Amino acid sequence: MILPIYLYGQPVLRRETEDIDENYPELKQLVSDMYETLTQADGCGLAAPQIGRSIRLFVVDGSELGEDYPECKDFKKAFVNPEIVEESEETAVYSEGCLSLPGISENVTRAKSIRIHYYDENFQEHEEDYTGFQARIIEHEYDHLEGNVFTDRISPIRRQFVKGKLTNIVKGKTTARYRTKR
Repeated sequence: MILPIYLYGQPVLRRETEDIDENYPELKQLVSDMYETLTQADGCGLAAPQIGRSIRLFVVDGSELGEDYPECKDFKKAFVNPEIVEESEETAVYSEGCLSLPGISENVTRAKSIRIHYYDENFQEHEEDYTGFQARIIEHEYDHLEGNVFTDRISPIRRQFVKGKLTNIVKGKTTARYRTKR
């Protein structure tokens, strides 16, 4: 089922999220619905707060990016209760957008590589290293679980430039080609 994506201004996007356990109701169906929603919206990552749930869950699917970013070719995973346990000091800048902030993209500095501890949708435990665009996608989605959006990571002067666009999203004066909730 395709779920509505919550847009900037929805309080759920600013809440910290809670861990879940293997008894979370219909987790596998939720993960499936999140992948379907992500595909329909033509995104590469979707966090639970973006569909109105304050839980520590996100999904990624970078397979469409495989031509430009070979590390993303078969990169499709669910991350439950993730914790970034290590970040490289080396950083990279890249233009990011977000399904919850349609029409806005800005350069964001992030760690080039990370180590993350998480469970998959079957509650199998993992600790893995990611670099390049895989790391960027994970870091972006992880921010949502911490109550942050990518514009929180841009310079104050750039934030002033996008303030009008953010206000328009809150006021419902923006459109997206996917189902949204204001």
